[in-house]
Amino acid sequence: MRTELTPELVLRAYAAGIFPMAEPGGAIAWFDPPHRGIIPLDTFRPPRSVRQVVRRRKFEVRINTAFRDVIAGCADRPEGTWIDPIITRVYVRLHEMGRAHSVESWHEGRLAGGLYGVALGGAFFGESMFTRVTDASKVALVALVERLRERGFVLLDTQWTTPHLERLGAIEIPRAEYRRRLDAALALRCTFA
Repeated sequence: MRTELTPELVLRAYAAGIFPMAEPGGAIAWFDPPHRGIIPLDTFRPPRSVRQVVRRRKFEVRINTAFRDVIAGCADRPEGTWIDPIITRVYVRLHEMGRAHSVESWHEGRLAGGLYGVALGGAFFGESMFTRVTDASKVALVALVERLRERGFVLLDTQWTTPHLERLGAIEIPRAEYRRRLDAALALRCTFA
C-alpha cells in the first residue's frame, strides 16, 4: 500500500531528517543520507565574482511573489527531474500554508532564476534552484542566506552537495552532526516571510 504524500507528512519527515523525491513512474522515495549537505550560515561568504554581481544590482530580488513559477523553473531540466506533479502539488500547498518559500531573481521584469525550500523552526530546507540568466540563482542564494541570518535561522540544508553548491560554500557533515544541528534548529521559533 502506497502512502499518500501530504504536506503534513513532508513536514514530519523534515523534522526527522528525511526528505522526499519523486522517482520515474510516480513513486516517492525517501532519503536520509549518511552525509548531508549544508551551507554554514555563520561562515558563508560567497565567491568574489558573486559578490560583484550582487553589488552591481543587475537583479531585483523578490520573496514569494512567483512560487509556482519558481518550482516550474526548477522542474524544467533537459536531463529530467525529481519534481513531478505530486511533488509540485504538495509544495504549492506548503507554500499556501506559509511553510514553503521562494527567493526570486528578476531581470528586466522577467523571472531570471531562483530557489525554493521549506522553513521549519530555525531550519530552511533548500529544495532546488534554477537559472535562466547567468548568476541569477547565485544572487537568490545570497539573498536567502542574508534573510536567514537576519531572522535567526541556524541551519540551511542543501540535502546533497554538488560541485556548484560547493563553490558557493556547501559542505558535507555526517548524519549524527546533521541531526544535532537539526534538533537545535527545530527548537527555535523563526519566521521566514
